Amino acid sequence: MKKLGLIGYPLGHSFSKKYYLEKFQKENIQHIDYDLYPIERISDFPSIFKNKDFYGVNVTIPYKIEVLDYLNELSEEAKAIQAVNCIRITHLANGAPYLKGYNTDAFGFEESLKPLLTQNDKRALILGNGGAAKAVIYTLDKLGIKYKLVSRTKQTDNYTYDELDASILAEYTLIINCSPVGTFPNIAESPALPYEHISAKHLFYDLIYNPEETAFLKKGKEKGARTKNGYEMLLLQAEKNWEIWNS
Repeated sequence: MKKLGLIGYPLGHSFSKKYYLEKFQKENIQHIDYDLYPIERISDFPSIFKNKDFYGVNVTIPYKIEVLDYLNELSEEAKAIQAVNCIRITHLANGAPYLKGYNTDAFGFEESLKPLLTQNDKRALILGNGGAAKAVIYTLDKLGIKYKLVSRTKQTDNYTYDELDASILAEYTLIINCSPVGTFPNIAESPALPYEHISAKHLFYDLIYNPEETAFLKKGKEKGARTKNGYEMLLLQAEKNWEIWNS
């Protein structure tokens, strides 16, 4: 049986496993399994990909960057982002595994964002500066949208939450939450924005999909902002993964 799976640590509820197993059942796709592989160290990864039944792996926190050391090749977007969430595994004539890394987070984000954009959405604030922000930055660069990172501590050329005011929020109408703030079970939490300055001109995008409407999105909606959660992004990237593994 062919194998697909997700590596990361820890791995609790998994969108990917549920999605692919349901897909296999609905589309009568046989002789393929998708499972979770929680590995405590990235050095345990070879024990998975050396199994010749494996032909594809998803990668999640905390290994999207660390896994780069194990790859033979990177796609164009993965090379630019320097983070990988999808790996296609093939085996050479001598039996050696050959791993190519992709970043389908960028594809999912771009395709779910584009229909929402208006001519006013020229500048974006990216909340959080972790791995998830890398794919967002790549996409905004591609779309020609200028951006600023927002984090709790002051770094070169970014804003802190304390610096955000009415004039900044009037200029940056697209606000993207790439932080884990508001994820289940901490659903009452939201990024520390001055929400009183939000209006119908704003678009709030949250990479979080659980809960369906985060406190961040709820507060934006109350001020008239357009809102979008990360669920469609996940669906799009999942189908892109499948396309890559089976191309």
